[in-house]
Amino acid sequence: MRKITWSETGKDVFRALKNRNYALFFCGQGISLLGTWMQRIAMSWLVYRLTNSVLLLGVISFTNQIPTFFLAPIAGVYADRLNRRLALIITQILAMLQAFILALLVLSDTVQVWQVALLGATLGVINAFDTPIRQSFVVEMVEHKEDLGNAIALNSSLVNSARLIGPSVAGFLISWVGEGVCFLLNALSYIAVIAALTAMKVAAKETSVAHQKVWRELCEGCYYAFYDRRIRDVLLLLALVSLVGMPYVVLMPAFAGEVLQGGAHTLGLLMGASGLGAIGGTIFLAARKEDAMPLERLIFGAAVLFGIGLILFSFTKLFVFSLLALVITGFGMTVEMAASNTLLQFIVEESKRGRIMSFYTMSFMGMAPFGALLGGSLADHIGVTNTLLSGGIFCIGGALFFACSMRVSLRG
Repeated sequence: MRKITWSETGKDVFRALKNRNYALFFCGQGISLLGTWMQRIAMSWLVYRLTNSVLLLGVISFTNQIPTFFLAPIAGVYADRLNRRLALIITQILAMLQAFILALLVLSDTVQVWQVALLGATLGVINAFDTPIRQSFVVEMVEHKEDLGNAIALNSSLVNSARLIGPSVAGFLISWVGEGVCFLLNALSYIAVIAALTAMKVAAKETSVAHQKVWRELCEGCYYAFYDRRIRDVLLLLALVSLVGMPYVVLMPAFAGEVLQGGAHTLGLLMGASGLGAIGGTIFLAARKEDAMPLERLIFGAAVLFGIGLILFSFTKLFVFSLLALVITGFGMTVEMAASNTLLQFIVEESKRGRIMSFYTMSFMGMAPFGALLGGSLADHIGVTNTLLSGGIFCIGGALFFACSMRVSLRG
């Protein structure tokens, strides 16, 4: 048997980077996402500092993300029509302007909670269009289609590497110079991804001259998504996990302050632990062979693991055990999310890719504001720990329902 070397393993994990356009995107997006996660943590801490309210944390998060739920399906229609590279450049410029305005308000010490909510909602509108277009654009960046699954896994590694580093840096900067610097650095980080998109050479996208009305194309995409059992079940499980599980991120400032008796630095380390587990998940997926465990089975197992991580986290009172539980949580969530993305990208028709990825965005990000509002309300009534425990139990229940529905595929 031939011995596999570390150099071969490394090449296998990063094989999608041999595609020039994707390599450009990988570098530019990696820098930008560091700023994005710094802003997320800084905004969360800013709201908590200004209001000292768990409920308002949920409300602000709701206003920041709710545009995705309503606008992502429409954005998906246009993702199937537009030049995706040009559309992404525009959304990145708009997001950069939003971060600059937020930085100016905080650094000038004139910021108010309603301004944070308004600017957050503005970014939500931008992201509602940016995310499905970006998800659909991955296929255009990857010339060798056998590298598509690896590219999606590496894309998740960017998000989660930034989630590991960004919050820790944000926690340090918040305690040292305040939230405003985090917003400013995020604004500057968009320059990298804009430059990368500009430098790409992408073949012109073939589109039909005549289009149906937007609502007709949207209905066509809905029918296609829910007629296919695999697409429907993947989207429903992802939506449930986002609704009842992902609020743990929103509740993290309260958990750091109330349960662990910590501050901004504690919050950064907790988010970093979740990011560390997520990086482990992306490495696991990036190294995965195409003939390995079926993606349906992988999705089921990851959702169960995510639920177990949330349950363990809800019971922890010691900081070290909280970090370990969040590593498990981050691993499970990332594998479930990225494996769902990969499965959808492989089975969807190109003419409907933008619409299906918009439903993916709506399931993952669009349900998050409802989860944030639900999580904040529950935490206000039954406490942070009981809310996390309930979320973990529901995630495991949803995974079991998914397994029953997909029993043919799960038999291996």
